[in-house]
Amino acid sequence: MAAGPTTAEKSGEKKPKGSSERQSRAGGEPGRESRLRGPGPRVLLIALALVAIVAGGLWALYGSTWLRVERVKTSGTQVLTVREVEAAAAVPIGSPLVSIDTDAIEARLLQKLPRIDTVEVVRSWPHGIGLKVTERKPVLLVEKGGKFTEVDSVGTRFATVDKAPAGVPELVLDIASSPSLRRFDADRLLLEAVGVTTELPEKIARDTRVVKVASYDSITLELGGGRTVFWGSGEDGAVKARVLTALMKATPKAGHFDVSAPTAPASSGS
Repeated sequence: MAAGPTTAEKSGEKKPKGSSERQSRAGGEPGRESRLRGPGPRVLLIALALVAIVAGGLWALYGSTWLRVERVKTSGTQVLTVREVEAAAAVPIGSPLVSIDTDAIEARLLQKLPRIDTVEVVRSWPHGIGLKVTERKPVLLVEKGGKFTEVDSVGTRFATVDKAPAGVPELVLDIASSPSLRRFDADRLLLEAVGVTTELPEKIARDTRVVKVASYDSITLELGGGRTVFWGSGEDGAVKARVLTALMKATPKAGHFDVSAPTAPASSGS
């Protein structure tokens, strides 16, 4: 019969696993209690201060009378008046400056005043709105019924006026019998004429009175003093402009210039 464990053996037995865990929990982990504590008074004061600053800022921007729209300043107008621009902009005077929808103001101006090419709407702290306007510039006029429609450098018809602006040539579309009309309609031919005017040297552009278009490849300029320039098509405009300048210098008394084939220009008449 086997003998039972001795006293020494009993004393050497391993303690149950759970007992050490209980002791560890009873003794507690160092620093754990401090980690479970709430934020100190200093942290709370900082948080309250931040909340107060944010609330005060929001009140100043939206609730106070300090940062509200009191005036509108418009710049860049030439033909349009400041009153016209500001009436179309409809800036809500008295509203918080931060709440102004600058994109909406820009959209209203471009819709109501087609003469405006671009406009920048900016907040001018603490009380203003700035409207920086760039107007379209006419490069051609289309006459109809005694009135003149202005056309800009990209072919946009943007305004109709009673009196022709000085220094802007008139466009004459004489295309009723044009053989190219099936391929190039009036709008396309207008763009061709616009392209010619933008290629002209400054001195010749100032002297141009009429741009006459008979077809895609038949564009003629009527200058002051009864002189004419047969330009041909709108192609190779920069080359034709340089050739025309040289041709006019070489034959200053000529009345007609032909640069439709810029490699073989010609002048005639006096």
